[in-house]
Amino acid sequence: MTRLSNPLAGDSSEKASKYQRQSRSALYLIASSLICLLLASCGQDTKQQGEKAAAKSSPNSEQKSTADTTSASGTSQASQDKDIGEDDASVVRPRADMLKRFELGNVARTGIERTQEIPGRIEVDEKRITRIGASVTGRVVEVSVDVGYRVKAGEVLARISSTELTQAQLNFLRSNAAFSLAERALERAQQLYKADVISAAELQRRESEQSIARAELRAASDQLSLIGFDQSLQRRLRESGQLDPTVGIIATRAGVVVERKVSQGQVAQPGDALFTVADLTTVWAVGALPEQAAGSVRMGQLVDVQVPALGEKRFRGRIVFVSDTIQPETRTITVRTEVDNASRELKPQMLSTMRLFGEREERLAIPDSAVVRDGDRDHVFLHRQDGSFKLIPVELGISINGKRPIIRGLTEGQAIVMRGAFHLNNERKRAELE
Repeated sequence: MTRLSNPLAGDSSEKASKYQRQSRSALYLIASSLICLLLASCGQDTKQQGEKAAAKSSPNSEQKSTADTTSASGTSQASQDKDIGEDDASVVRPRADMLKRFELGNVARTGIERTQEIPGRIEVDEKRITRIGASVTGRVVEVSVDVGYRVKAGEVLARISSTELTQAQLNFLRSNAAFSLAERALERAQQLYKADVISAAELQRRESEQSIARAELRAASDQLSLIGFDQSLQRRLRESGQLDPTVGIIATRAGVVVERKVSQGQVAQPGDALFTVADLTTVWAVGALPEQAAGSVRMGQLVDVQVPALGEKRFRGRIVFVSDTIQPETRTITVRTEVDNASRELKPQMLSTMRLFGEREERLAIPDSAVVRDGDRDHVFLHRQDGSFKLIPVELGISINGKRPIIRGLTEGQAIVMRGAFHLNNERKRAELE
């Protein structure tokens, strides 16, 4: 059986094949378009990243260029401002209205005496001290003065009752009576001898007895004087014949009672120092000089004594004693000066500072008002040509009559702030805080 072909079926297969080819071509086109778009997008991103990287690297180049330019142009400026760049905090440029508060001057030489300060204290002049005690053993029945009292010579400080005093007065009366009897016997013997009644030997015996009685009376009188009975009291005792059971302890020097070691009812012994009286119109200033400076002090050297308790007041004196030995504990020698104390301002045991003046010499010095204390060091303000002021450290000696000798840090002729340095330093600190 013969199969017949269908023309409609062939046409359908051809159409299907053609449709498939067109579909594949459309897919290829779409895929190609997508790939192009992706490649284009990647290229643009790469370009943007390159531009950003370039933008980032560009400022560094500019900064480097600017730094090079600044370094090249600032070399001369750095050399010019080298002084300022060392320590900007030490340089101050005050306002124009403040300049009138400062006084400038040049460092110059001036006459200064070599001085040295040593610690000391005020002491009582031992040549003007009197220690007063009882002359007999007895009981204190009265005390008339206390520490701090000013007494006169001959004034009664206390009274003592003593049996020794009574016995001494009795011996004095007996000696006085014996002397009177011997004296009258001698007068009768002289009359009898002239009348040729007695011999010369008898007259000589009477004269010897009278001499012995006189010596005994003098000894009894001296004993009473040692006890405290002066001639006026002895005369009264001779005339009245009445014994006084008490005797006074008498001040032998005018001054101030600085010590009292007696109380009422106390038994006093001869030799006990019951009172100490000192004349304080002149006192000692005693200092301790280091062993290394022993050769710098001499007798008669001028000394200024300053007592912190009395402020800035100074007392002038001269060295009256230099010890020949050294204190082994402190390795110092003792020096002493006498100071007039008529005003009674100086009190014993006050602390003091002794300033010893040596030879006068010419030295570079500046006034105390030019010195600024900062950081435990002395400084001054140096005036510079550009009108500014620079705080520089210096090493100075101690102040002598308002001037500080220069040890190092300044040379002659340099311009510095002589007055007003304190205000200028405050301005510097204020600027530093800002």
